[in-house]
Amino acid sequence: MKALVLFSGGVDSTTCLALAVEKYGKENVLALSVSYGQKHSRELEAAEKLANYYGVILKKLDLSVIFADSDCSLLQGSTEEIPKESYADQLSKTDGSPVSTYVPFRNGLFLSAAASVALSNGCEKIYYGAHSDDAAGNAYPDCSQAFNDAINTAIYVGSGNQLSVVAPFIGMTKAEVVAQGVKLNVPYEMTWSCYEGNDKPCGVCGTCRDRIAAFRANGIEDIV
Repeated sequence: MKALVLFSGGVDSTTCLALAVEKYGKENVLALSVSYGQKHSRELEAAEKLANYYGVILKKLDLSVIFADSDCSLLQGSTEEIPKESYADQLSKTDGSPVSTYVPFRNGLFLSAAASVALSNGCEKIYYGAHSDDAAGNAYPDCSQAFNDAINTAIYVGSGNQLSVVAPFIGMTKAEVVAQGVKLNVPYEMTWSCYEGNDKPCGVCGTCRDRIAAFRANGIEDIV
């Protein structure tokens, strides 16, 4: 059996990759990194280094044109600043809508594209790193259990029952993801999470705050 891992070079997808490599062996794992018009290339650079570290083939896909009309604050063409506050604080101002760093239907698009790549390369599973903290409060609705169940059914049926989606962390917090990664000796110092593309993580955007909290919950100071 072969598996494709949607791979951003961040904490969650790298832990996902480590799980897949442990289960299937590096020769049976394919990583897929997607450019979607993000403001920096740090996560893509991290993905390439980590793919080399794990000895897996990395395929790259550019889907940036699809998001050209979006004003999501993560994207190059956006006029919006990336919020420097927690997701909870951001959600208090959205009236139930996703946060400004939600890229429109990103996981739906990525998984659909990944399904075509996976089928063309003889893969039977697609792994991705969605977890419960990202879905909380509807911050990122395409990280929820309901979304995962729906997209898995669509891909399984649409592939002629050849391909299914695995989200091993869907019911876990980010702290629990890190705990699992520590057991797998994931080289978190090689990962990149920050929404900014500076020399060092900003430490105050939503994903930086979540990352720091997840490591501290495991008694670890962030190693980036």
